[in-house]
Amino acid sequence: MTVIIGMVMVIGAILGGYLIEHGNVALLLNPPELLIIFGAAIGSLVVATPMKVIKGLISGLKSIMKEAGYTKQQYLEMLSLLFIVFSKVRKEGLISIEQDVEDPEKSPMFSKYQSVIHNHHALRFICDNLKVIITTNMPPHELADLLDIDIEVNAHEEAMPAQALQKMGDALPGFGIVAAVLGVVLTMEKIAEPPTVLGHCIGSALVGTFLGILLCYGFVGPMASNLETKAKEGEIMFYVIKTALVAFVGGAAPQIAVESGRRAIPGGDRPTFSELEQAVRK
Repeated sequence: MTVIIGMVMVIGAILGGYLIEHGNVALLLNPPELLIIFGAAIGSLVVATPMKVIKGLISGLKSIMKEAGYTKQQYLEMLSLLFIVFSKVRKEGLISIEQDVEDPEKSPMFSKYQSVIHNHHALRFICDNLKVIITTNMPPHELADLLDIDIEVNAHEEAMPAQALQKMGDALPGFGIVAAVLGVVLTMEKIAEPPTVLGHCIGSALVGTFLGILLCYGFVGPMASNLETKAKEGEIMFYVIKTALVAFVGGAAPQIAVESGRRAIPGGDRPTFSELEQAVRK
């Protein structure tokens, strides 16, 4: 919702100022120049970007209208799930969660927390590393190093769509200049026309530069920043899980392990100690 509000503000501010100066809005609606700018920009994106990154970008753009990041409730559900897992391991041993981590969607323990089930990256991260804990006797510091590698690789993968979109946005002013130059070329063919006709043609040509800069800094660039922010928020969730897992493997009680994970949550979304205690008691 905030993305739509921001876009409306950008358009409203620019068109509002333009209309105050008695500008002709029809002159800004130039489909051929939009075709040149957008078509060339998308073509350059396809040339520069592997298909798997393009698919990730399309998926990211579909979710861009959603609010970025995780809510306090989602963090509480994640920590509550980890508390249940740790408690079961403490009471019944590591083998007791083997079936749960093999097929978490069918696990009664995991299925209570649908926000975790639908977060496929975090769910895979939890299950893969619980399998490591089950099958090996890895010291806490080695497990922490392994988790850091996993987080770094995932962060790199999640950042690529935003980087590709940003590069496309950076190219838009250049393609706007290309559209403007082509407009000037067409204008030169009409050099014998009256000044009013030439003025209209030159104005249409300059619209290309305007559109390229507007699309870059008003829309595409901010959308790339939005995707980057979401990727970083996802990385924070991984660090929360990592902190809790390492603390538990290091011998901490389930309550202390999830409390360690709570401390990795940024202040604005971090539940209080009492809120976490109440959540795990449920």
